[in-house]
Amino acid sequence: MNTTSRTLLTALAPAIWGTTYLVTSHLLPPGSPLFAALVRALPAGLLALAISRTLPRGSWWWKSLLLGALNIGAFFPLLFVAAGRLPGGVAATLGAGQPLIVALLALPLLGERLSALRLATGVLGIVGVGFVVLGPGAAFDPLGLGAGLLGSLSMGAGVVLTKRWGRPAGVGAVGFAGWQLTAGGLVLLVPALLIEGVPARVDGPAVVGYLWLGLVGGLLAYAAWFAGVGRLPATSTALLGLLSPLVAALLGVAVAGERLGPAQLLGFALALAAMVAGQLAPPARRRVVAHAGPVAPESVPASLRNGAQSAP
Repeated sequence: MNTTSRTLLTALAPAIWGTTYLVTSHLLPPGSPLFAALVRALPAGLLALAISRTLPRGSWWWKSLLLGALNIGAFFPLLFVAAGRLPGGVAATLGAGQPLIVALLALPLLGERLSALRLATGVLGIVGVGFVVLGPGAAFDPLGLGAGLLGSLSMGAGVVLTKRWGRPAGVGAVGFAGWQLTAGGLVLLVPALLIEGVPARVDGPAVVGYLWLGLVGGLLAYAAWFAGVGRLPATSTALLGLLSPLVAALLGVAVAGERLGPAQLLGFALALAAMVAGQLAPPARRRVVAHAGPVAPESVPASLRNGAQSAP
């Protein structure tokens, strides 16, 4: 598979994740973000383990638990808190800062040098997403801001650590995704059941929404990510996460009747330019050799102007 094909396959994952806001706000019962995160992670992880018939070995038991906790178990709830207390645009812009977090963490953990071009593309991506999703009514709740920043930091650390450790020989993308989804789901299991429990009413549309989040947004998207991202630099991979809020905004226009003004169109152009530039940038020099397989840096899907009630 050439670089272009691999990049397109990798980009499929954050594009799918961009549907999460619409699915959650239109199909799922409100007020159960932990339960939604649990249902999204654990069944998909167990299904992936059944398909792959592969379990971690040796040090990969604790590595999978740590990566699953960072990428799923901590990341999902923190983003739900941020999206519940902040307008969707603010939450999405915090998520768009993940490429910069990854670039900074790659300095000590991967030995990648922070080039001016990669720094510029990260800033440009934040600016672009900000133009697309920030509205005049944006508010800044301290707890929401803290949760959003911690969520981006958690996922950024997971991306870089997985890039550093690589994927074990003989383990496929589905199996590797299953390890982390299962670990993250187990981390969420007790808090979700103790704090929220099962929603009082789960109707047909909710079942469809949970299936979409688990099978398509979870298992399929993560498997596509792991299959396509193997040899892409960590920062370039993180920049593809900008597709999530952009797809969410487009769905807001197509389904929810929202409109894109000149500022939003300019934001789309800037964010897309940042993603393209990030893929064309020369590979960063490293002091430590990194192996294939970073985890998806999933940005927060959000509407154009209204406060989101969920996160991916």
